[in-house]
Amino acid sequence: MKNWKKALAVSMAAMMMAGVFAGCGGGDKKAASSAPAKPAAGETLKINFPTAGASGALYAVGAAITNMWSNNVPGVQASSQASAGGIANLTMVSEGEAQVSIAIASNVYQCYKGLDTFKDHAYPDLKVIGGLYLNPNQVVASANSGIENIQDIKGKHFAVASAGSSVYNEADTHLTAAGMKFPDDIKAEYITFGDAADMLQNGTIDGAWIMSGAPASAVTQAMTSGSHLVPIDDALLAKLKAEHPWYTGFTIKAGTYPNQDKDVKTSAIKMVMFCRGDLPEDKVYEMTKALWTHMEELGQAQKNLKGLKAENAVKDIAGVPLHPGAEKYYKEIGVLK
Repeated sequence: MKNWKKALAVSMAAMMMAGVFAGCGGGDKKAASSAPAKPAAGETLKINFPTAGASGALYAVGAAITNMWSNNVPGVQASSQASAGGIANLTMVSEGEAQVSIAIASNVYQCYKGLDTFKDHAYPDLKVIGGLYLNPNQVVASANSGIENIQDIKGKHFAVASAGSSVYNEADTHLTAAGMKFPDDIKAEYITFGDAADMLQNGTIDGAWIMSGAPASAVTQAMTSGSHLVPIDDALLAKLKAEHPWYTGFTIKAGTYPNQDKDVKTSAIKMVMFCRGDLPEDKVYEMTKALWTHMEELGQAQKNLKGLKAENAVKDIAGVPLHPGAEKYYKEIGVLK
């Protein structure tokens, strides 16, 4: 199992560099124990932080955070890398090929419990450093697609990333809740955000499902050529929340994108920073402290981090436990008792 999962994780990373999203399951106990995270006394703790595709907001977020840690946390050397996104990130952390990353709260919970994509591959030693920002679903449709609501996507040529990826799962969850048989009821295109934006500009697809911090560069690109955002209405959101409590409403404010003259309602899930449970408590404490001490400057460097508050870091994290080092910091500043 371990070799199979490692081969799949390596394959995903290679596909990502070639511009293809991929996904896979999490780690098992044997795999999780194969790469001890604790450095020897006096050694530097090396943190590998996979993010997402280079065109997504998460890539820039990871780069800003790892650069800050390397410059401000003694004994820590952190670096970010492009990856296939949240599901691949969780797999890499569970395997010990990475130490810290970010994914949506739903995927973090599924990995921790061994559910859905991670069925039979739970990583029970997964820990949370903190919840960050809300990650909205952004449904984009071309000017001539005829797509004005989610139900209109039925029968259309639509980009959904690759099967098993976080984005694909979001499209599946939403379109199924809207009464469709997914993916049979659409002509699915399995491509990256950047490729989807190109095809929207060229008029060769009708729409795309993008999940990223707003504004997302792929959505901006598509909106400059006449595409528009498709709302997720309150009724569909309520149906989603009844079954999946990690969903919340989100408004993409008018003016976020070119030619967007009104607010657009959609759904969102919190982005959660997680780590291996065997990372040293003192290092995670210092990393958590540095994260929130430097959040203002991080927000200046990456707008998705702007205005984040430590008191919200322990909310909407799907019940996955905090790392003891992070918990110590939140208790120290009064966020936890």
